[in-house]
Amino acid sequence: MIDRRLQYVVSTARYGSFTAAAERVGVTQSAITKSVADLEQQLGYSIFNRTARGVILTEEGRLFVERASRLLEDTQDLLRGASAGSDPYAGSLRIGVCPPSLEWLLVEPLATLIGRHPNIRLHIVGGSYDRIVQQLRVGAIDVALGYEAAFKEQPDFRCEPMAPMSTTFFVRKGHPILECAEVTRAEIAKYDLISPSGSSPYNFIWRQIYEDSGIDVHDRLHIIDYFPIVARLVRNTNAISVASLHYVNTSIFKRHFAAVPIIFPPSSLCCATRLRWSPRPAVRAFIKACRERLPSSEEMTGV
Repeated sequence: MIDRRLQYVVSTARYGSFTAAAERVGVTQSAITKSVADLEQQLGYSIFNRTARGVILTEEGRLFVERASRLLEDTQDLLRGASAGSDPYAGSLRIGVCPPSLEWLLVEPLATLIGRHPNIRLHIVGGSYDRIVQQLRVGAIDVALGYEAAFKEQPDFRCEPMAPMSTTFFVRKGHPILECAEVTRAEIAKYDLISPSGSSPYNFIWRQIYEDSGIDVHDRLHIIDYFPIVARLVRNTNAISVASLHYVNTSIFKRHFAAVPIIFPPSSLCCATRLRWSPRPAVRAFIKACRERLPSSEEMTGV
């Protein structure tokens, strides 16, 4: 029998507090708190640093949770295989997307995936880069889709490169910047910028744009991952944001917005998994579907 304390620790790491973990597991908060404290005493080190806002994994705790998550997941796979006719693809596939504005890319890959393996049950999570990295580390998600430049900074992840994607600034129709004969970084710096959650490859670019004009980037930058909010703010203010060239070429974009003639170098996407854990068949099938069905390099870069 698997030690119940492992489930308590993994749930606490995934949901960020003893209270949230207790709600998900179905026990009292005090029961989880005591069980985790007993386990820490047995191990001889702290799994979590306690804060007023919740808990944060220690370095030793992160390694422990990785192993505990894998053990629980393997146990679930063994039990699931018996009930699903030994279909290795059956069960939940948890996919993280960062920034969430990239979720539209998965429409065709996921349709292909479910067509091939109907017993897969999808769980899609969009979030900030920091949140998705943490969830991938502790096993709350199985695979993440995002910018390769960001995930390659993490030595404990395996990155499977996908097609590159080009982006450009966009604004509302009638925006004053569209009257400029040449749009420079100094012109961009006059306006607020709406960006997805900060990570490579864009965080350095934003910082440089504003610092070159003597402006603190935090005085101008909005961090918003949910694209419908981004689009609404851009339509109703002079804020500038970022969109893929694929979206810029759509009819719905052209009805409301205009592209600013500054195109960033293409940035490769990737599917990231944990380096120390061999991907499950469903994860490998998802990566294969992404390679086959993500928009082509020509569509993503406008070439």
